[in-house]
Amino acid sequence: MRLKACLVLGASLVVASLCEPVLGATPPNQPAQGPGGIGDRSVSIVKRALGRPSAATFVFHAAGAAPAEGRPVVVFLHAWGSPNPLPYGAWIDHLARAGYLVVFPRFQEINRTRPADATGNAEKLVKAALADLETDPDAKPDLKRVALIGHLAGAPIAANLAADAGEAGLPVPRLVFAIMPGGIASDAKSRGVVLRDLSKIDPETLVITVIGDRDARAADLAARRLLREASTVAPERKLFIRALSDDHGFPSLTATLTSPGAVDTAYDGGAIKLPPEPPKDPKQPPAPFKWSADMSLTGEQTTLLAQLNNSRADSLDYLAYWKTFDLAAAAAFGGDPTSLKANPRFSDMERWSDGWPVKRLAVETPRPARVAAPVAPVPASVAPPKPKPARRP
Repeated sequence: MRLKACLVLGASLVVASLCEPVLGATPPNQPAQGPGGIGDRSVSIVKRALGRPSAATFVFHAAGAAPAEGRPVVVFLHAWGSPNPLPYGAWIDHLARAGYLVVFPRFQEINRTRPADATGNAEKLVKAALADLETDPDAKPDLKRVALIGHLAGAPIAANLAADAGEAGLPVPRLVFAIMPGGIASDAKSRGVVLRDLSKIDPETLVITVIGDRDARAADLAARRLLREASTVAPERKLFIRALSDDHGFPSLTATLTSPGAVDTAYDGGAIKLPPEPPKDPKQPPAPFKWSADMSLTGEQTTLLAQLNNSRADSLDYLAYWKTFDLAAAAAFGGDPTSLKANPRFSDMERWSDGWPVKRLAVETPRPARVAAPVAPVPASVAPPKPKPARRP
């Protein structure tokens, strides 16, 4: 009887243990302060729009007067089909609480804007917004500290803005942060964003591209192309970063194309009041509009947008994207950009709750493009060898 009771008790303990939830390791939390950190949550954020509904720019910054030196500027360039700041709200909130003036140009009207026109639209919107904010004591943009963040199709547009800065009358950015770049046209007749002459990017600019290890091939090619074509920027001022997925614990960290998305409903553009459209002159006929197929979203783009609009902030955001940008901006604005790669904090992703390290970022400096050795000219005094006469059969 005693043996039977022991067996029953043992079986009961086994069943009970199977019914208990298995507690896995949790990912690292957002740092309280510093790069990628929470910051001061008591600060309220100003959210407003400039321009008009068909050509609007959203502006975000901490409430109150700007510092005497002004606020550093982040121009945030959205993915194709995502002109609402909502999917990037948590990142924008972090930037605004860190002291940045965030300018979010809505360079695309869905089903009305061609990718080829997006760069020009963004340039006009950013230039107009900075001009409007120049005399605003609360905004007070510091045009000597400007960074560009571009996601997906916004990445090549960011590179274009950096290349065109001098000719377009825009401030020269000190940092181009191109994350999950895509949407680049293969030529002027192809669908996508046509790259400008990136060799015009100022040599003092820090150029960083970031990709993930999921759906990585297209982003990898685009990232390396941006770095390669920014040919006047020295290799030591360029970085290629790869964020690595990690399923050691739960929830797992997955570095997809849309993982930089971090929805915050407080940043829904639909809730921000837009200035009205200017009155139309009844004598002036409306501008002609010609629709083309590249104005509409492809099936792949629609899928990406659905994923982006469901993204939530996680450790990849805090440590792979936000922290990396914060450290890069600090180096670009007043530090030593060439020391980032050697900084162990730059690639560190901290630890799971059980102490296991999260996979670090892979950081590399792109190799300089190979230049073909010049062919030595043949002296004119040296006569070419005479061909041998062909033998007759």
